Amino acid sequence: MLELIVLSLGLSCVTAVASLILGKARAASKTVACVGGMAAAVAGAAGGIMALFGPAVYVSLPGPMPFTDFTLLLNPLAGLLVAVIAVLAFAAWLYGLSYFDEYYDKGIGVIGFFMNLFIASMDLVILVDNAFWFLVFFELMSLTSYVLVIIDQTEKSLRGGFLYLVMAHIGFLMIALSFFTMAVSAGSLEFMDYRTCAFAPATATIAFVLAFFGFGAKAGMVPFHSWLPQAHPAAPSNVSALMSGGMIKIGIFGMLKVCFDLLGATGGQVGWGVLVIVIGAASSVLGVVYALGEHDLKSLLAYHSVENIGIILLGVGTGIYGWAAGLPWVAGIGLLAGLYHLVNHAMFKGLLFLGAGSVLHATGTRNMEVLGGLARLMPWTAACFLVGSLAISAIPPLNGFVSEWFTYQGLIGAAMEGDLFLRIVFAFAVVALAITGALAVTCFVKAFGVTFLAAPRSQAAADAHESPAPMTAAMVLLTIACVALGLGAVAVTPVVSAIGASLTLAPELPATAGLELVSLGTASVVSPLILAVLMAAVIGACALVRNAANRRAGFKEDPAPWQCGYEPDLSMEVLASTVGANVRAFMGPLYGIRHAVNRAGQAVARLLERALSSPEDAPASAAPAAAGAGAEGSSRYERDLRHGIAPAEEAPSALSTSVLSAVASVGRWFSRLESGDFRTYIVYIVGALVFFLALIILVR
Repeated sequence: MLELIVLSLGLSCVTAVASLILGKARAASKTVACVGGMAAAVAGAAGGIMALFGPAVYVSLPGPMPFTDFTLLLNPLAGLLVAVIAVLAFAAWLYGLSYFDEYYDKGIGVIGFFMNLFIASMDLVILVDNAFWFLVFFELMSLTSYVLVIIDQTEKSLRGGFLYLVMAHIGFLMIALSFFTMAVSAGSLEFMDYRTCAFAPATATIAFVLAFFGFGAKAGMVPFHSWLPQAHPAAPSNVSALMSGGMIKIGIFGMLKVCFDLLGATGGQVGWGVLVIVIGAASSVLGVVYALGEHDLKSLLAYHSVENIGIILLGVGTGIYGWAAGLPWVAGIGLLAGLYHLVNHAMFKGLLFLGAGSVLHATGTRNMEVLGGLARLMPWTAACFLVGSLAISAIPPLNGFVSEWFTYQGLIGAAMEGDLFLRIVFAFAVVALAITGALAVTCFVKAFGVTFLAAPRSQAAADAHESPAPMTAAMVLLTIACVALGLGAVAVTPVVSAIGASLTLAPELPATAGLELVSLGTASVVSPLILAVLMAAVIGACALVRNAANRRAGFKEDPAPWQCGYEPDLSMEVLASTVGANVRAFMGPLYGIRHAVNRAGQAVARLLERALSSPEDAPASAAPAAAGAGAEGSSRYERDLRHGIAPAEEAPSALSTSVLSAVASVGRWFSRLESGDFRTYIVYIVGALVFFLALIILVR
């Protein structure tokens, strides 16, 4: 099985060089890159899948220096990541057979070269078992993906690419510090020595926290997410699918490797799990809230990557907590949820980015406001995008539902086992996941409805056409994967559960019974197959009733919606800016957080850009202008007071001042309680929900 993955790596490298050499023969270069990439992906997928069911394989080759021994480890966790990336890579290369025709003038040989190296570097990061080579290939992965992000050479792509490069190197620095912290105690850069070293609790915590935030920057979790919605939309759509579906999962892989593998001899701490859960809850809610405010289809999908990384972290955090607290069932269900959602997100997010690329290919725009009516003109793209939208919204019986169901079971089960503080933390996490799910449905009603339904709102949308066969086939492939991972959950769950058990060295979690998924800790049962049958029956019955009612009324087709007596026109259609407007108004303060984080990231990027660029004349000081603006913008009374012509104020008595101050404070407090703002009352409702959920858990 390792031989197949080595073959895949060799094919990627040979194909990369061949594509670059054939760069001037653009069609030949594209064909060689895509066909060679697909062959490498097939070999990688075969090797990764075989690793899921076989023993770990360890190979070490001596290097020129003691710390550069080239060591590879292929275990079930590595096999899972390699297989996921290989499936995405195959779909991306197949898609590129037609999609890359638009990039002939950008240097198709360069794209083929760097995309093959990008995929190979991701596989090598997963396989290497030495800190030195891990950092080398991690850096190669960042640099090759950076080139792909800026391939368009537009101002937006260059700005997004530079911000991505800055955040990637901030993460790289923290990961390196984590490895070097462990190396001081282990006396080596070999991961095998880390595994056998019992680190001091403080050392282990420092190493974990550095690794968590370092890999979190690569994963795009809050607060290191600002690069994601700028870099992913700038890249070619099949590269976006690889980055969002595959590359950011390297961050999750790194967290799992450091926590359960490299620090396994030391053991985990409950605080690690709490940290991961808090960050995961914040990422899931903020990611979907920010996605609701986007009109750019690819930016919307990028923010949903932040959301789904948060959901994965909720499962991983539950697993860390259960492992540290000596609760093997909680650890097993948490890791099962996190790993299953890792696979699911790779499939449906890859599908959605390919769908967005298909829309861009057909219309030349990603702006949902000017689209509409594409379902009739692009039926295959619309159908595939609909399946991806339902999957990411966790609608049964698709794959997103299965992993989120396990996430709920893990969080609820953990809440019933901990002390008061932990029960409250897990109760908040359950509510955060529920809010995330509701907003995700709203967001993809917007994404699919505004883009594909109603009538075209521009000439570009009216002239749209279905994508070529290779692009459509790639989307259909990932659509089948989303359906199979949902309906076939009873077959997939034991495999993923075994991987989680291998991390904690605990017995495998029994999570299936016949056609049902089971959660022993919460006594819950669900069957995606039975749900599929029931939903098909209900939908079919509703369709029959509607058709019968239309026939009785004499309608040959559905009547036009009522528009208050006016003739329907395009100005009455629901737009991207109107869907979820109330939610955006309610979540207004959270958008302020996004602006602050984005400004901070851009400030860091500008600082590094100035440090790396040649010295230039410093800009003139803006202090005088600012002072002038401040004087001009002051009130008339303040200006009169400065010039000594304002009437003098009479100082009130001390008693009246204290009484008025107390009354004003009480009034302000009651005003905040009864502000008349609907957002305040929704906060009360959510707070009450959290309170009663925590109360139920505590009473139990």
